[in-house]
Amino acid sequence: MKRQNDQPLKEVIAELLQSYHLKEKMNEVRLVQQWEQLFGKTISKYTDKMFVNNKKLYLHISSAPLRQEMMYSKDKMIERINEAIDKDFIREVVIR
Repeated sequence: MKRQNDQPLKEVIAELLQSYHLKEKMNEVRLVQQWEQLFGKTISKYTDKMFVNNKKLYLHISSAPLRQEMMYSKDKMIERINEAIDKDFIREVVIR
């Protein structure tokens, strides 16, 4: 007997993540894992802390010159992250 509410596993997992509000946290974990691939070893090396809250990415960069350079490229960073992780994951970057 076949069930009428069959769904692909991918859809079931997506619904589960959304219902338990875990999608944002999963995207944050993916961002941390892919950070070096997205921005290279140098930026990764000087990134001390990183977390996401309310679609804002908070970064703590230990190098002042690199921090200043990154301030000018926030829009490109947001675009690159959203392409790699999720369409509307990050809206703002805060660099400290």
